[in-house]
Amino acid sequence: MKTRLFAIVAPFLLASCAADDYYDPLQDYEAIDATTILDAPTLTGIAAENQALVNRGEYLVELLGCGSCHTDGALIGEPDMSKSLAGSRIGIAYTNPLENKYPGIVFPPNLTPDRDTGIERWTDNEIADAVRVGIGTHGARRILVMPWQGYAKLSDEDTWAIVAYLRNMNPVRHVVPDNVAEGTSTNRPFVHFGVYRSRSLPKM
Repeated sequence: MKTRLFAIVAPFLLASCAADDYYDPLQDYEAIDATTILDAPTLTGIAAENQALVNRGEYLVELLGCGSCHTDGALIGEPDMSKSLAGSRIGIAYTNPLENKYPGIVFPPNLTPDRDTGIERWTDNEIADAVRVGIGTHGARRILVMPWQGYAKLSDEDTWAIVAYLRNMNPVRHVVPDNVAEGTSTNRPFVHFGVYRSRSLPKM
């Protein structure tokens, strides 16, 4: 399922502009169709006593649209289903590239239980906190971009179903790039989602 979003993507960020005293940000971006909802992989070989919980987690992961960010290529409408939920090499700008030529960028991480590139080393509580409270493994800061505020009211039962589902996925080794600090040039592709109000309209 695809739908038009107000999003822009920069396959390559230009190192410099033709005129240093003027920068037109739209020259580096194009409109795209992002994939909004992806099927969550159906898992097999689950112990009978855990099957209902994992099935519930699969339903919730699909309903919450986790794959639309955490699947490689989905952010530009070209999902690689062999890397479903295994993280994205396409980043998401968390600062405004229309104001800053080099925005801060985060790369959605690998959610499969791979030991080195995924969540295998995370505790169940750390996974639950990331989903519902937006806190990473070290608990020092909120996770950027992920809409955890919308998941904050998930019940305990639903949260643990998501954890059980992610724990039982097949691990996929997939390294995603490091985040890019604001003001840092990069040739990594990224998208930016935003809502903008016309300056010509009166404020409400």
